[in-house]
Parts: sequence; structure tokens; C-alpha cells
Amino acid sequence: MNIRTNPGKLRGFEKHVKVENVSRRSILKGLGIAGSFVLAAPVMTRQAFAAYETGAGKMPHGVVVDPRVFVAIAPDGIVTIVAHRSEMGTGVRTSLPLIVAEEMEAEWSRVHVQQAHGDEVKFGNQDTDGSRSTRHYLIPMRQIGASARSMLEAAAAKKWGVPVTEVKAQNHEVVHSASGRKAGFGELAADAAKQSVPSIEGLKLKDPKDFRYLGKGQVSIVDLHDITTGKAHYGADIRLPGLKYAVIARPPVTGGKLKSFDDSAAMKIPGVEKVMEVKGWPWPSKFQPLGGVAVIARNTGAAIKGRDQLKIVWDDGANAKYDSVTYRASLEEAARKPGLVVRKEGDVDAALKSADKVITGEYYLPHLAHVSMEPPVAVADVKGDKAQIWAPVQSPGGTREDVAKTLGIPEDNVTVNVTLLGGGFGRKSKCDFALEAALLSKELGAPVKVQWTREDDVHNGFLHTVSVERIEAGLDKSGKVTAWRHRSVAPTIASTFAAGANHEAAFELGMGLVDMPFEIANIQCENPEAAAFTRIGWFRSVSNIPRAFAVQSMVAEIAQATGRDPKDMLLELIGSPRIVKLDSVKDLWNYGEPYDSYPIDTARLRKVVELVAEKGEWGRSLPKGHGLGIAVHRSFVSYIATIVEVAIDDKGKFTVPRVDTAIDCGTYVNPERIHSQIEGAAIMGLSLAKYGEISFKDGKVQQSNFDDFPVIRMDESPAITNVHIVPPGPDTPPSGVGEPGVPPFAPALINAIFAATGKRIRALPIGKQLET
Repeated sequence: MNIRTNPGKLRGFEKHVKVENVSRRSILKGLGIAGSFVLAAPVMTRQAFAAYETGAGKMPHGVVVDPRVFVAIAPDGIVTIVAHRSEMGTGVRTSLPLIVAEEMEAEWSRVHVQQAHGDEVKFGNQDTDGSRSTRHYLIPMRQIGASARSMLEAAAAKKWGVPVTEVKAQNHEVVHSASGRKAGFGELAADAAKQSVPSIEGLKLKDPKDFRYLGKGQVSIVDLHDITTGKAHYGADIRLPGLKYAVIARPPVTGGKLKSFDDSAAMKIPGVEKVMEVKGWPWPSKFQPLGGVAVIARNTGAAIKGRDQLKIVWDDGANAKYDSVTYRASLEEAARKPGLVVRKEGDVDAALKSADKVITGEYYLPHLAHVSMEPPVAVADVKGDKAQIWAPVQSPGGTREDVAKTLGIPEDNVTVNVTLLGGGFGRKSKCDFALEAALLSKELGAPVKVQWTREDDVHNGFLHTVSVERIEAGLDKSGKVTAWRHRSVAPTIASTFAAGANHEAAFELGMGLVDMPFEIANIQCENPEAAAFTRIGWFRSVSNIPRAFAVQSMVAEIAQATGRDPKDMLLELIGSPRIVKLDSVKDLWNYGEPYDSYPIDTARLRKVVELVAEKGEWGRSLPKGHGLGIAVHRSFVSYIATIVEVAIDDKGKFTVPRVDTAIDCGTYVNPERIHSQIEGAAIMGLSLAKYGEISFKDGKVQQSNFDDFPVIRMDESPAITNVHIVPPGPDTPPSGVGEPGVPPFAPALINAIFAATGKRIRALPIGKQLET
């Protein structure tokens, strides 16, 4: 725990918590200026303990649980808490510090939040992805807060000469009830800093019944005021003295190379100062730059105009024949033949052969682009063997590591400052844009901002994979499903890291394929080969999107074929309340979590179906042209079910009057953020289902901007989105929220369309398939 002087009175502080975005150098200066007390103790990496285990300790650099790293108290009592994850709308920059404040007994109105720079040795893992920030850090953050509280209590007890058992931290001060003495946190801070950090095993965490903030939904995100008033700082807002502005013309085909360029016209554009080649790496190369030609100017507008005047000759390379139409046909052909068996229970071939009826569904989803409202951008200032980066990155620690390797300098010499992210969705977990800025700054000897345009973002991003999902379901004479074969064919994210990766990785197979929870006697999951011809990357919900679409669409198709209610059919397939055994799955991936802590629990899966059916009034009377659809999915170890109501006019135009979603995400911190994330998932899910498609011809992306890769507008968004949170049990560990809301939306929508029209859609986007 660090002690520092008052950083200055904050105007309007009583209305919102201050957020500080500062560099590592400023953090150290701010915590070590004259008159303050700073502990120079080494960072302690300590494994968190709880009634349950998580996969946090197995993440790169694990977990750091040390109040001296995360907490500082000024003499005036202001508590600064470091947020070591990136904020992109999930509220993590509020939730994690709020956990610390809760355990400390700090008043939230007297808390400052300070954004951490990239340093995973100091802060532990900083990857803001996988919907795991809260599930990995609920207990560690509580322990950090409890440690700080214990040190404050120990300081007070020593000051008053009383046993520590007689004092208690309450409402930003420590109280000795027997004598009525009180001391504020600021008054005790210097003495508390001299206390030893208590052992993890000896910590006493608060009883949840005494929580003032956690689970109450009374705290707005700390960034809300600045975002709504336009004061928030994003990547594009960074300005440095002598800053140069750059845009880059990148190869239009993945793996392409620069042959030659003519910059004579570009250099005539006012403000353009230099045109230069940017180093590229042979594909696949993780997150390394694609290379190309950079235009350096006095402002971004001039750089863009200069780039437009470049005459470039590219060697398009081996991927120049990539075509979405022919590739889809090849995926469909592969899905109709046996593939690598990744789960096998019973004898599917025999069961399908003897079935009274076999229902087959083949489902297609195209590539998708992230198109976060803020395109990639980064500022770099490289001087000698030292580099400073400012960027909206989801993995500041990983960015630091990659910048150091790319520049060939020590990692300790790289500082990555994290700005607010204007959306991420997985795109900003890849730091190619920061590496481009670092390379250009090193070459120019000046600070450089690299700005991607929307077209750059669409043409040269890391796309969500294209997929064909084929399911065969065998039914007996009573309509009971006795056989289930699911073939999933999609290029893998692993292809971004290594050539020749043609099968999906274990983490992709574990997203709705091999972990399918239905109680069916004969199940077989297969994964035929699929080569990648463009960069594939993480996308919000990842492979859960095509799997949920296929599985939940098939459930509704079975219900229709057997004359059953879709909700009843779904519950029948889920089966009895049980923990699903997946002994036949080799290398089962469970979102990085131990299966003992986070098993597939069909009782919880059934619960969200039943809850959403109740709250969403399943089966209610609807006007003509309206329909209801239902879907459920487990992802990121959370359980979520969605009902969509659709309204379709006589021309095939549709709207979504109402959405109901039930979520069981275990123990949670801030229900306001859960509502926000699920509402956002409904908007994104509808947008992807209605419009989302990136296609290729001659190796090139055919879309460019929101005119041909649209996102839904306000008037198209669901009119009402109701969110129903399952109350957690006393020992239920936290699970994910940011991503699980997306996968069940599209199948619920498609099932609602079928209920309204009798038309079954098996390929997304919907586009004009309904229009007459």
C-alpha cells in the first residue's frame, strides 16, 4: 500500500469518481513526491484462495495479490485504486476497484481510479478478454482490499495500544467502539504502510450480507461522466510535441507483398512530409504488421489524401484466388463427409441407420468484422532503446512484450499506456497497429500516430471465422432424439500463429461443439479440415456464435417436425438435472477454468430456459405477423437463454419489438453492467444476424465501410430488452457476462421468424431473404 500527498481537490468529485490515465513514470512520481510515504517492497505474486478454483493462476504471469501494488492512500484520505484491465464498455475499470473498496471499507465517493500501464510482472495478467476479469479477480481483489483494511486496523490498534480485535474499519475510518476513538484512513496511512502485508491464509473477508456496493447496482461506471460530456480520452486523442501523423497502405490480400510504389503525386499534397515502406512479416505471423507504404504528414487528413495518390504495385501472393462463393461450397462439401472425430458416445452411425426419421440441417455463417466505433490507432515515441506507447489495447502486457520483441529492446524499456477503448470485441487484443507505430517512430526518430480508417479496419483486420455447421438428428417412432452428429468446418484462429493449422483448436471445439449438453444416447462431433486464406482472430463470443446458431436452430426444426412446442423440446433435449460427463473428449477446454469449479450443470441451463419462458411470457397471444423464438447456450461458463419477438410486415420487413434474456452468471459485482452488456448483446446480435457479412473475391475483402457492412441503427434496435438475472447461490463462483449474450440471439431471432412466417433461414445474414 502506497501513501501519497493529496493530488488536488476534484471539482464535482461528489458526483463521479475520478479516473486517472497516466504513464508508469507519472504513477511513480505521483506516489513518491516529497512528503509522502512509499513502500519500495518487492511485488509479491500470491495465489488467491477461495472455496473454488479458477484458471487465473494459469494465465500468463498469473495473479498478483498485493495492496502495495494496487492501493494508495493520500494524507487527506483519498484512496487511489489501480485498474489493471482495459475499459471498453464492460465497466471493468469500475468493477475491479469497487471490489477493493468494498473490502477496504472505503467510501466510493472518496476513491480515485488509476489506469495501470502494461506490466504483467507487477500487476499480473492483464488480458481483457474471454469475459474473465471478474471471474478471475473477484477473490484476488477482495483479498487486496482485505489486506489494506487489515493494515489500517493494525496501525490504529498500535496507535491506541489496544488489541487489533477491538478495532474495525468502517466507512473510511477505523473505529475503537470501547473508547469511541476514530481515525480516518488518511490519518492512519503512513503507519499502515509500515505494517507487514498479512498472509492470504489469515485474511478475513467480509460477509456478503454486509456488502454496501457489490451486487447492489447503485454504482455507475467511473467513465460515465467523461464519456457523456466528451472529456474521455481515447487513442485518437493523444497529442505529443512534434507528433507526426501516419496512415498506411497495406496489402489488399493477406500474405501479399509490396513490389513497387510511386509517391510523386502524394508528395505534392500539402502537409505530406514523407512516404516510406513499412516492414511486413511473412504470413502467418501472429500480430506482426502486414507491411505496406506509410504516408507521414502534419495531420491525419493530409496523410489520407497523400495515400489516395499513391501508385502501388502489389504481389498478391498465394491467397489471391480466395473467393467466398467457392470457399463456401468447399466447406459444405467437407461437412458432408466424415471428419476428425472429437467427441464420440455410443454408435451414431448405427443409431442414424435405425432411426425412424433423420432430420438434417446445414447452417452457414460468413466472416464477420469487429467494426468497433473507434478504429485501431496508436501513438509511439521511440528514443534509442526505450519506447512509449499510447493505445486502446485489450492486452497492455502482451503489447509491451510484442513491442519489445519487434524492436529488439528490453521489455523493461517499454511503457504501454492504456487509453479508453471505443469498443474492442477482440480486435484490440491484437496489437499490430501499436507495432506499426513503434516501427515508424523508431525509423523517423519522432513520435508517430498511426491511424486506421474504417476501410483499413474492414480490409485488413482479424476476421471472425466463416463456418458451415451440419447436424443430423435421428429420431425414434415416439419422436425422441436418439442420435446426434454435428460436423463443424471452419478455418481456425490457430492459422494466425502457424502455417498448416487446418483443424480447429481445442478452445474453439469447446465453444458449443464438444461441450453440447443434450441428454442423447449417441453423440458424435467431427471437425473436417479447413484452410485459412485470411487473418482469423478472436471476435466477441468467438465460435459460440455459429455453434449456438446451428444447435438451437436444429432444436426448433426437431420441434416443428414432431409437432412439439420449441421450449418443451429444448428442455427435453437438455434432459435431467445433472453434471455433464465428457469423458470421450480429449483435451476438453472449459474456458480455461477447472471443471470441478465450473462444470456443465444442466440444472442451471434448465433454470434460465424456465425463467426466460416465465418472464418473457412464452406462448403469449401475438398479433398477425408476429412470432416468438427461444434459444439457450452456455458460454464463458455462464448460462443464458433468450426469447425474441419479431414482427414482419407483408413486404418481409421485420422489427424486434421485444427481447427477454435470462442469465445465470454466478456471483456478480454490478447488476447495472449486466443489464448494459445484455442490452448491447441484443443490439450486436441483431446487427450481425441482419447484416453481418464479409466476403472475398480475388483474395480481397469486398466491403469497405458502414454503407456495405452496415450495423443496425437506433430505429432498428430492439424496442424493449428485458434482462432477468438468476440470483446466485452462496458459493456460486462468478462467470462471464461480456460475451455470452450474443450467441443465443440469432437462433432465437431465426426461430421467431419461422414462427411468424413458416420460413426457415439457415444462412446468415438474413439480408433480403424475407423480402417479397
